Amino acid sequence: MKKINVFSGLKDFLILWSSQTVSSLGTSMTNFALAIWVYNQSGTASSLTLMTICLFLPTILFRFIAGTMADRWNKKRIMLFCDLVAASGTLTILILYSSFSLQVWHLYLINFLLSFMDSFQVTASTVATSLLVPQEQYTRVSGLQSFSSSAVSILAPALGSALLALGGLKIVLILDLVSFAIAFITLLVFIKIPDIQHDTDTNTESFWKSCLEGIRFLQKNAALFRIILFVAAINFFAKLGGDGLMSVFVLSKSGGDQNALGMVETANALAALTGSLLVMCMKPAVHKTKAVFISCAITFLVGNALLSLSDSLWFWIATSFISYVTATIFGTNLTVIMRTHVPIHMQGRVFSAQGTIQNASIPLGLFLGGVLADHVFEPFMMKPSFVQQGLSFLFGSGKGSGVAVIFFVVGIIGFIISIVALKNPLYKTLDQNQDKDL
Repeated sequence: MKKINVFSGLKDFLILWSSQTVSSLGTSMTNFALAIWVYNQSGTASSLTLMTICLFLPTILFRFIAGTMADRWNKKRIMLFCDLVAASGTLTILILYSSFSLQVWHLYLINFLLSFMDSFQVTASTVATSLLVPQEQYTRVSGLQSFSSSAVSILAPALGSALLALGGLKIVLILDLVSFAIAFITLLVFIKIPDIQHDTDTNTESFWKSCLEGIRFLQKNAALFRIILFVAAINFFAKLGGDGLMSVFVLSKSGGDQNALGMVETANALAALTGSLLVMCMKPAVHKTKAVFISCAITFLVGNALLSLSDSLWFWIATSFISYVTATIFGTNLTVIMRTHVPIHMQGRVFSAQGTIQNASIPLGLFLGGVLADHVFEPFMMKPSFVQQGLSFLFGSGKGSGVAVIFFVVGIIGFIISIVALKNPLYKTLDQNQDKDL
């Protein structure tokens, strides 16, 4: 592989990426501000949960359709149209709020619509990135995207809070519209996304048959399909443990200290930022499947198993930081593997199938984690018994000790799954084929 400059061939991508980051920051500030507004209106956690559901469901339900359209239609037009619809949603909220007519249920409907459009926007944007970026820069680009996502997650709450204090919800919504305008004009005027050459079969096959083509492609490529099923299992256990119950663990163990939770969450965001910088600056891993499985193993071992063994806030921060750095390395290398092995003319459909399979296990993990914590492990650790006394030596006996046991079990399971996958020779074919491609 020939040596390349750090940002060689990334001019158009960097322009698009920077404008989309600005837009993402505006959207994240709006989501933060609206969550506060909704909670102040209703005073219930379920109202916020329903908002999350409205934002999450459409991306699963309609992703297959979005993938097919992203492969068949002009990516730039899809992205521009989705930007317009998103801006219209924000404008509608601004008008309703300014006229004192905004209701919580309005936000549920608008969020569902925006999430529906986002499933098309994200898919088209993913394929557009592959078209704009040289293959040898996939790892660095994944790092840049992870970096901007982490930066937005850090800045949005702080800026959103400051803007709410200075000018209220209206100023947040106005700035969100400005950020939409920046992204829209940049894409319309300055970015040219190459077209994909389709074969005859793609153009003539039925739309619904094309929607399932992503699944058929994965079934024919055993290594890719297995690694996606691996990620689905990992997502399930992550939401069952540390990723889904971290707030419960910290608040229970710290006696409800919100500052402690804030410190852990800030550490996680900074860790993701650090991981992104490492991916951008370091030489890309030669064996990316090994990087995926080893980083995943470390994430579970440190971020779940080791974290559960202490009641120290600083230990939680340290272990969380390490695990989120490795989780970022895991995600970026997985993205590179998919971009490298999926033909560009099929990436919309295949990435949509990938997202649906991987994310389908998340709701079950979240639900089961809550049930096990509330009705099994927490009550068990509150009642003295021979087993409970042995576990208490490691995890304590007060509130949160049951969640700590879940963390430990999940951490060991995730570590074992990752090591077993690392030893599977099937995945080595992905690295071998990649070497040929490069």
